[in-house]
Amino acid sequence: MRALRYLKAELQSKGVRSPVRERMRGAGPAAGVTLVLGDTIANVPVTPHVADKSPYSIKRQEGKLFLKRGENLVLEVEIPSPKFYELKTRDGIPYKKVALLHGKDCLATTLIQKRIHWNAKRCKFCGIELSLQSGETIERKTPEQLLEVALAAKKEGVKHVTITTGTPPTRDKGILAAADAARLLKDEAKLDIHVQFEPPYDLSLLKDLKARGADTVGIHIECFDKRVLSEVAPAKAEMHNAYMRVWEEAVGIFGENQVSSYLIVGMGESDESVFDGCKVLAELGVYPFVVPFRPIPGTDFGKKMPPSYERMRALYEEVTTILRDAGLSWRKNKAGCVRCRACSALPDFEVGL
Repeated sequence: MRALRYLKAELQSKGVRSPVRERMRGAGPAAGVTLVLGDTIANVPVTPHVADKSPYSIKRQEGKLFLKRGENLVLEVEIPSPKFYELKTRDGIPYKKVALLHGKDCLATTLIQKRIHWNAKRCKFCGIELSLQSGETIERKTPEQLLEVALAAKKEGVKHVTITTGTPPTRDKGILAAADAARLLKDEAKLDIHVQFEPPYDLSLLKDLKARGADTVGIHIECFDKRVLSEVAPAKAEMHNAYMRVWEEAVGIFGENQVSSYLIVGMGESDESVFDGCKVLAELGVYPFVVPFRPIPGTDFGKKMPPSYERMRALYEEVTTILRDAGLSWRKNKAGCVRCRACSALPDFEVGL
C-alpha cells in the first residue's frame, strides 16, 4: 500500500497514455481513465498534452492490461467497464447519459447539466456544459431515470451515489431537485447518498435534504487563496463568507466527517493557503478533500498542467497530520467522493495514522 499511494499520486500528476479513455468533457473526473491498482483505485488524466509527456502507459498483453513505465512492467491493472452502460431507460435514454460509474462502487450523476454562472462567471476549470454541448449527456435527469440506472448499477456492485448539479437560477441552488432524487434512491434502491451543492440562501434546506435520505454532503470552495479564487472561480469568491456558516450548519446536521469540501491544487495558490484551508475545514469537522488540478479540454484551463508529484506528495503528507489531529478519515465517510477516493491520493496517505 505504501508504494501504491506514491504511484497513485505520481500517475495523477503525470497522467498515462491509455488505449481506453472515459469522457473527455463534463463535470467531475473528466478527461481521465479509472485504474484499479492493487487495493486502491485512481482516476488518472489522459489529456494529450499531459499524457504524451508521461513515462507511464497502459498496454494490452494476452488479454490483460498492464501499467508500464517506459519499457518496464509496473503491475497489472484493471479498467472498470460496467455492463449497465449498454442499457437504455424506459424513455429511451442511454444509461451512460444519466449516470456514470466513478471509482469501483460509486454511481455519479449531474442532475442539472447547466449552470447559471456558465456565461458570465464560470469556473475556469469547469466543463459542466461541454458534455451537454457534445451530446454525451442530457440537460436534466429525473429521479425515475436515476433510480432505473441505480438499480442496474447496484447489481454490479455499486454501493453509494453522488448527486451533483449545475446551479439553477433558484434560491435553493438545486437542493430541492437533489432531495427528490435522494428520497427515491434511498426508499427504492437502499443506497448511501452524497449530494453536492453551492451554499443556499435558506439553511433549513439542509435538514430537509437529510430527512429525505442524503447521508453526506459536499460544499466545495475549491481554494482558500482569495486572490486566486477571484480569478479562477469568481462566483464562488463572491460567496466566500457564506461557506463557513453552511459548513457549520451542515456538520451539525450530517455529523463530523460527513461533510467535505474540495481543495484543488495547481491553480496558482500557495501551499500555505492549502494548509490553512485544511485546518479551517478540519476544525469544523469537514473533510478537506485535496485533489490535484485536472485539465479538461475546452475549458479556460484546458491546456494547464497538473501540479507536480513532488508537490502533491508533500501536501498529502502534511494534510494527513491535520486529519489525524482532527480525528477525520475517509474510512468514516458514508458516501460520495471521499469514500470513492479515486480522484485523490489523500485517503491512501492516511495509512498508518
